[in-house]
This record gives sequence, structure tokens and C-alpha cells, in this order.
Amino acid sequence: MLILLFAVTYLDRVCISVAGPLMQADLGIRPVGWGWITGIFTLSYGLFEVPAGLLGDRWGPRRLLTRIVLWWSAFTSLTGVVSNFYLLLLTRFCFGAGEAGVFPNSSIVVARWFPPSQRAGISGVTLMSAQLGGALAPLLIIPIQVRYGWRMSFYALGALGIGWAVPWYLTFRDSPAEKAGVTEAELSEASAMQSAPSHAFQWASVLRSRSVIAILAIAFCYIYVYNFFQTWFHTFLVKGRGFSEGSLVLSALPFLVAASANLAGGFASDALAAKLGARRGRRLIGMCSLAAAGVFTIVTVFVREPLMTILALSLVYGAITFQQAGVFGVCLDLGREHAGAM
Repeated sequence: MLILLFAVTYLDRVCISVAGPLMQADLGIRPVGWGWITGIFTLSYGLFEVPAGLLGDRWGPRRLLTRIVLWWSAFTSLTGVVSNFYLLLLTRFCFGAGEAGVFPNSSIVVARWFPPSQRAGISGVTLMSAQLGGALAPLLIIPIQVRYGWRMSFYALGALGIGWAVPWYLTFRDSPAEKAGVTEAELSEASAMQSAPSHAFQWASVLRSRSVIAILAIAFCYIYVYNFFQTWFHTFLVKGRGFSEGSLVLSALPFLVAASANLAGGFASDALAAKLGARRGRRLIGMCSLAAAGVFTIVTVFVREPLMTILALSLVYGAITFQQAGVFGVCLDLGREHAGAM
């Protein structure tokens, strides 16, 4: 269910990037205005991350994820209804506020259902499925746009979210102890993971932690580039590198590379943590990956040929995502029963 959730999440998120050139032309939105449209989603997404994680820690991811997915599905569909810049701005703000809870509450699921030695690996699996959703986005959305227009693609993706939320609520439980059919051995393995926090989130001690400050700095830097692929990527290909709408199917390549990198990076992070220790193992993956991403980003600036641009950007995205599951693993290691908030 988490694999499906992450795939649908990125289908919805990347949809506006794929539809961006047509939406800008149809609604008369200039580049600065489009920057506000993409930026307002990221702003609300950031503002509501911590509240959604705190609520998930306290109330459980079963109820939270159900409400979150129904909320964002509604605003995904409403994106197809908008008729002007300001309505689109409001809709995307509400969409970001809803989707903000997906990663924190999914992290709670991983923290409660998987032992520490597997957390980066399983995070790599779920993050891989997110990138596969991004890869599928142009392959699914462009034919819908060509035949029915860009608005129909948002209606279709809104329905997908509702189709996920119902079976999730019916089948998932917040902890192994609440789930029928879980064996005693499995319960014993999961006994260290609690269903809900026994005390409040310790803001003062968390914000004094050098590890937490370092993670915040790392995320700030890599998400700056990572976010490009969910927002401006397809507009850049059309307006900056001369891609036609038909050739946008090539834009699936960076997401396919990222899917492989997420999966491989998650298991590599767990393996190195087991061999070298959590601190050295997770840190080595991050340092090498982000250094490579920086080099490939500089290369992209000087590349002009369309295919080489796609290849260079694929290497950027792959290097970023190779270390991402390790970041999630560190957050779960540090957060423990407060995995959602962390």
C-alpha cells in the first residue's frame, strides 16, 4: 500500500509539471506567475510537514493518511476546474497543505513495522515507487492531454487517490499488535516500537542536536535542486531546450534513473551502516552522492543538445536520490517514537 501511495503521490505532483506548458498558454500565465504557482505548493508543503507528522505520531497513520489522500485528491481534481491564475494559486496551496503529511506519516509506518536495520532499505523501496510514479506521469498524462485536454488528467488522478484511500483504511492498522494474523515472533521483533509517543516531542533538545541541524542543512540544499524535477523540469525542456510535446516522453528517463538510485541507495546505506557503523556508513553515502550531484549540475548548465541535457539531468537526479533513503533512515534512527515529527 505504501508503494502504491508513493507512486500516486508523484503522479499527482509531477502532473502539473507535465501539463505546465499547456496550462501556461491556456490560462495566460507568464514565467514569474508560474514560479508563484509552483512555489506556493512548496511553501504550503513545507509549512504543514511538522504539524502533519506530530498528528500522525499521536493519532496514527491509518486515519491521517486516509484524510490526507482524500484531501489532496479533491484539490488535484479541482486543479482541472480553475479558470485563472488566482484560483490556481489557491488550489495549489491547499494541495500542498494536504500532501505534506504523506512522507511523515509513511515514515511512522516504517518506524512501527520495520526494525532499524531495514529502515533505509524499505525507505528506498517506497521512494523508488515515487520516482516510478514520476516516470509514468508523462507516459500517462500526455496521451490524456492530447485527446481530452490538460484538465482531464487532473480529474483522472484525483480518482486514483480515492481508489487508494478506501482499501488503506479498511486493511491497515497502526501497529503490528493491532493487526490480525501477526505472529508472536513478529510481535517480539517489533516490541521496541511503540504505537504512540509516551512523551511530547522535545523541541529544545532536538534543535540543539548537531545531527538534526546537519540534516536540515542537507535537506535544504538537495531539495533545492530536487524540487526542480517536480516543478520546472518539463517547462524547461520545452522552452529552454526546444522539446516538442511528443518528445516529452523522454522526460521519464530521470525518474527511472532516480527509481533505481533510491532502491540501490537504500540498501547500500543499510549495508554500509552495518559494516562501518551507522554514522560513518550513512555519511559516506551522502557525501559522495551529493558531491557527484553538484558536479553533474554544473555540467548540465553547459549542455545544449536535447538528449545530452536529459542524460545530464538524469545523473543529477540519480545522484541526489541515491543518498535520499539514507537521510530517511537517519531521521527514523533519531526520531524513534517521534518518527513522524522528525
